[in-house]
Amino acid sequence: MKLDAIDLRILDAIQRDGRITKLALAEKVGLSPTPCWLRLRKLEKAGIITGYHAHLSPRRLAPVASVMVELTLANHRQSDFERFERAISSIPEIVACWSVGGGVDYILKIMTPNIDAYQRLIDGLLDRDLGIERYFTYIVTKTVKEETVLPIANLLSTEPQGGE
Repeated sequence: MKLDAIDLRILDAIQRDGRITKLALAEKVGLSPTPCWLRLRKLEKAGIITGYHAHLSPRRLAPVASVMVELTLANHRQSDFERFERAISSIPEIVACWSVGGGVDYILKIMTPNIDAYQRLIDGLLDRDLGIERYFTYIVTKTVKEETVLPIANLLSTEPQGGE
């Protein structure tokens, strides 16, 4: 799907405020409400907009341990990856999992009430015989930056971005 400047403004606006009214969105992007709503629906149907969510502050809800884990599987057949991915997809404490290239197979983001709960989760994964060869644990001590807004203009640009 080819996106134009108005589509990009719609995407930028709704990812910053998922509760924006259709009228306010139309005004923000410079369209009347009906064409704006039609474009929004088109972006949803194309799968570019996958949902609307509230961004929560976990530490304001309860004490939480955020843990990043590098994980390597013993074997690298497609069935090994599929078995592992199927198993971890149903564990709510694993809030993100990325299959990566390089020295490890996966990076996981895990959130538990405390480190003991994290260790019980890892022990449970090891007991399930999912083919885990090794894992490295990194306890998050401070969140420096965690964006939920995609830098749309930078992602679509062919020019290099970033610091000097």
